[in-house]
Amino acid sequence: MTLTLRQLLDAWGTPQGGSFEPDALVGRVCTDSRQLQAGDFFVPLVGERFDGHHFLDQLPEHKVQAAVVSRSWTEPLPSGLLHWRVDDTLLAYQQLALLHRRALGKPLVAVTGSAGKTTTRELIRAALAPLGAIQASEGNNNNDVGVPLTVLGATAADAALVIEMGMRGPGEIERLSRCTEPDLAVITNIGTAHIGRLGSREAIAAAKCEITAGLHPKGTVVIPAGDTLLESALAAVWSGRVLRVRLADDPKVESNLISADRIGADLVGDINGDQLLIDADRLPLQLEGRHNARNLLLAVAVADQLGVSRKALQAMQVTVPGGRNRRLQQGGLTLLDETYNASPEAVLAALELLAAQPGRRFAVLGTMLELGDRSLELHQEVAARAVQLGLDGLVLVDGGAEGKAMAEVAAPLPHLQLVSNPEDAAAPLAAWLNSGDVLLLKASRGVALERLIPLLPSL
Repeated sequence: MTLTLRQLLDAWGTPQGGSFEPDALVGRVCTDSRQLQAGDFFVPLVGERFDGHHFLDQLPEHKVQAAVVSRSWTEPLPSGLLHWRVDDTLLAYQQLALLHRRALGKPLVAVTGSAGKTTTRELIRAALAPLGAIQASEGNNNNDVGVPLTVLGATAADAALVIEMGMRGPGEIERLSRCTEPDLAVITNIGTAHIGRLGSREAIAAAKCEITAGLHPKGTVVIPAGDTLLESALAAVWSGRVLRVRLADDPKVESNLISADRIGADLVGDINGDQLLIDADRLPLQLEGRHNARNLLLAVAVADQLGVSRKALQAMQVTVPGGRNRRLQQGGLTLLDETYNASPEAVLAALELLAAQPGRRFAVLGTMLELGDRSLELHQEVAARAVQLGLDGLVLVDGGAEGKAMAEVAAPLPHLQLVSNPEDAAAPLAAWLNSGDVLLLKASRGVALERLIPLLPSL
């Protein structure tokens, strides 16, 4: 930790309890009483089913340095415990992260969007690797607790930080932006994920653009070109620098809502087999699909801003967490594993990738969650696209109205089956599939479609 206890005085005032050594470095910040070590700084978080304050009595035996305590906690505290009283321990946790981020002074890149956040995060991490060690979000640490956890894990040895920011409602990304103060902010796209909570794509766009709330005034926003909804939402809150990227054959957008200079792109890439051509440079496309080529462009734009040469990018190696952009071989069957999560935009992108594959093409699609009143409509759009792309077969995993609605639209397909759980999809697939076929698996996390994988035939 780069902070001293003295630096906490401005945030929380004078501490109470034990002895106070102002020039002592703040110990490792810990929120989990099960992981406490001597010298730790304890932050008791409060959730719906837990309250870390119940473990304050354990602090003396672990010889912690200090703690923060909510003003609402009225139980007696251990004798001699150095502590600060605060209104909100979660906010205090985020304040610690911000102070640490400022003390480090390293470039910080924030990433959000309706789809592709994690993939883009990993592409940026890989693109910045020539600078040195990169501290980046892991797993689902993209929320009020996970973001400060990631920031607090950074050290002076790290060259940069890459922070993924998710949300479930308005105001969340603003808090995350203010506790990280990004130098660059990347918005991958504006889709329909969480539309059930936010009500409209316009509201989603506004929520994603909250990423600019803590952005350095001389910072940069990186976005895909041509999205008028995103442009309008961004213009309402950000007047600073914006970089736009697009693929050469992306459709051009004409709109009276945004000026001509906003329609163009600062970085244009052209897909050529397994390479992305940018100006005179050729970069490897390690992840399949046009959407991932566009995500790579976002990462290249970030790398350009932080001084990574295009030559260095030619050697970049990217890995993404399981259930994303994974191509598996089960005998003669090619499996496109996209089981981690799904939004309408992500499913459509995956279907486009499937349609580009040789041979017969099949898909197993589960439901997409949190789509609110538009759920049936958006599921039907996905099914209609599967028909338009000429898939050879489709298994729908859903026991509700969405599955029935998709089945009605997908009726023209040569093979179609509606099942209630992932395991039941195995039987029709075993009857349909032959060696040389390609199978896509895609659904929201709650469907747990990965349970089907060990049941698939090895042809």
